[in-house]
Amino acid sequence: MPRIAIIGGSGVYDPALLENIREDFVTTPYGKVRVKIGEYQGEEIAFMARHGEGHSVPPHKINYRANIWALHELGVERILSTSAVGSLNLEMKPGDFVVLDQLIDFTKTRHYTFYDGEDSPHEGKFVAHVDFTEPYCPELRKALINAAKELGFTYHPMGTYACMEGPRFETRAEIRALKILGADVVGMTQCPEAALARELEMCYSSVAIVTNYAAGISQSKLTHTEVVELMAKRSEEIKLLLMSAIKYIPRERRCPCKDALKGATGE
Repeated sequence: MPRIAIIGGSGVYDPALLENIREDFVTTPYGKVRVKIGEYQGEEIAFMARHGEGHSVPPHKINYRANIWALHELGVERILSTSAVGSLNLEMKPGDFVVLDQLIDFTKTRHYTFYDGEDSPHEGKFVAHVDFTEPYCPELRKALINAAKELGFTYHPMGTYACMEGPRFETRAEIRALKILGADVVGMTQCPEAALARELEMCYSSVAIVTNYAAGISQSKLTHTEVVELMAKRSEEIKLLLMSAIKYIPRERRCPCKDALKGATGE
């Protein structure tokens, strides 16, 4: 039973560094999910391609609830994820890694919670309001930072991610507004993924890979092609960073993530 999962974002579609890979289909209240499970240095790891293999699912149509529920059903406690981002911060250059510590949600049409009262699949059909002050697990963030240091990669230990609906890129005015609000990078997939993991008391952290400067900062037209090309160049480094982080993840969870539902239900 895997205790750790990796959710691969744009450009990270296969678990190439895992051995003895098998494919599993998990039935959830939100649909069936395909997960690959393999081994890395004796540790069983689950892998999921967020956009499907070959980037067939756009960010606003990802079945986030099914994905996170499936990992929970498999017994996963810790989730490491990747995300391709545009930079609003000139210090965060294309090719840099950013270990995210905060996020701002500007999405509009997604399913944000497992706790919809009567629509909840949980026994008791309860409503919950989880604390999300620190959206990313401190233990997983520390593991990613330690791995980046060890590998000598250019990384930033903190960064605020603004999540937009997509699938279009942002306007110049939107980027200007996000920068005023304190965003460092912009993407389309961290919400509601991070919040759903917290609702199931799973640890979640994400390393963002800067693929370009955002609209109005970049001097050229934004294209998905440049995102794919940079991610292809850095794909092996991304996978190495994730796998190197695994040895720094404590087996016993001492972070607040495991107690997210305490006091959240009003019971």
